[in-house]
Amino acid sequence: MAGVQPPIIPIIHQLIKDHPGTISLGQGVVHYGPPPSALQAAVAFASRPTAEALADHRYGSVGGTPPLRDALVAKLAAENGIHVEDPRELLVSAGANMAFVNAVLAIADPGDEVILLSPYFFNHEMAVEIAGCRPVVVATDDRHHPVVADIERAIGPRTRAVVTNSPNNPSGAVYAEQTLAEISRLCGQRGVYHIHDEAYEYFTYGTPHFSPGSLDGVRNHTISLFSLSKSYGFASWRIGYMTMPAHLWEAVSKIQDTLLICPPVVAEAAAVGALQAGRDYCTAQRAQTEAVRASALDALREAEDLVDVPTAEGAFYLLLKVNAELDPMELTRLLVARHRVAVLPGTAFGLEGCYVRVSYGALSPADAAEGIGRLVEGLRAEVGR
Repeated sequence: MAGVQPPIIPIIHQLIKDHPGTISLGQGVVHYGPPPSALQAAVAFASRPTAEALADHRYGSVGGTPPLRDALVAKLAAENGIHVEDPRELLVSAGANMAFVNAVLAIADPGDEVILLSPYFFNHEMAVEIAGCRPVVVATDDRHHPVVADIERAIGPRTRAVVTNSPNNPSGAVYAEQTLAEISRLCGQRGVYHIHDEAYEYFTYGTPHFSPGSLDGVRNHTISLFSLSKSYGFASWRIGYMTMPAHLWEAVSKIQDTLLICPPVVAEAAAVGALQAGRDYCTAQRAQTEAVRASALDALREAEDLVDVPTAEGAFYLLLKVNAELDPMELTRLLVARHRVAVLPGTAFGLEGCYVRVSYGALSPADAAEGIGRLVEGLRAEVGR
């Protein structure tokens, strides 16, 4: 465990706590909470007569309650083109992070390799290390999109999976359907799993989202990860889910039964309510996110002499390359201490050089304008030293 990188979010939270008045452009959360139908479902769950509700307060199914599983099967077919034909192909987890841990522990032995694309989501890299496996990091292009030939060269005799994440955290890149199809085809040919994280599936801006699990002939090597945390403002309820080859069910259920026993049943009831509201709920809320994104991009264009900002087609992140030879964690500390604005250092995402990630999903337009303004002023002050 000493070799696993420290979790960056708690570190930044402590910095913010130590410097009151800091605007956080750090953790990736949305500005809204769950739909009323989700909260009503939770209240109804808690209000049932004691005699009827007793079973609800005991352990639930390791793979999720039937009502939520049924709702997810319908959602996956209608929105992602993924058709669950065997009950063993779907499992509800405590967020997409746990689904990723389930997947890695199920498919890999200590010493095996898992290919991650840089920039990667830091918890993916941490999970691979915790499992006793070796992350093999493959760089993306200058727009942070995968280069399939580089992935192919990185596959070795101990490779167990290639991990993709689109819309991407931290870059906001949305991978093209053709690229994901090529990666999936490569994984099938080389006998490795394709793990695809789709937590930001509803957050795209002009570039459509694609689920590689919808492709023909990929059922036996594709693991798809989903979450309600972002789309439904549901982060603290800890509900995610995964689709997988049926042959992994026994291993994954062993892991989940040991770590979790079952997803929290009250949260599953609320999740059914959230899915009744559907993606239209997220779409309505996203208007503010898009407005904040546009204003953030406009403000950062005025700092083009300081940072490079690739246009992000999805999620709610901007990955800035600072035009200076600075340690990104030290720059992060200075931005908080001197300018009261928090970002995340790119080193947490496997990047070399001075990168910082900006998250704008949780901000109102006014807070975003103030926060980005502080960031630009801070960069001018610190980069110019």
